[in-house]
Amino acid sequence: TVRLAESGGGSVQAGGSLRLSCAASGFPYADYIVAWFRQAPGKEREMVASVGFGARPTYADAVKGRFTVDRENSKKTLYLWLNSLKPEDTAMYYCAARRDGAGEYQIWGQGIQVTVSS
Repeated sequence: TVRLAESGGGSVQAGGSLRLSCAASGFPYADYIVAWFRQAPGKEREMVASVGFGARPTYADAVKGRFTVDRENSKKTLYLWLNSLKPEDTAMYYCAARRDGAGEYQIWGQGIQVTVSS
């Protein structure tokens, strides 16, 4: 079964940190570009960070310098370290994967909540 499963979310005070993990199964993970997205209530989904094949990761301007993304192909796992969290980082966070050359992300996790209180 093709699956992405997020873990590690929760509630934290502003300035705190979290680490999200996304475990992949059922597809050739190393052949896919992977990314983290988030969606806050009443807002559109936005890409937070993505990482492909050997290139540097890309980040949304809102999280540059605070979040770090990394993939560990041997464990088929994608990570997102969230540091210096702000209340505006509160959202449901999703991991996603797509084939290189595909226009859209084809595989999605169920999402995990991150809540940052002021």
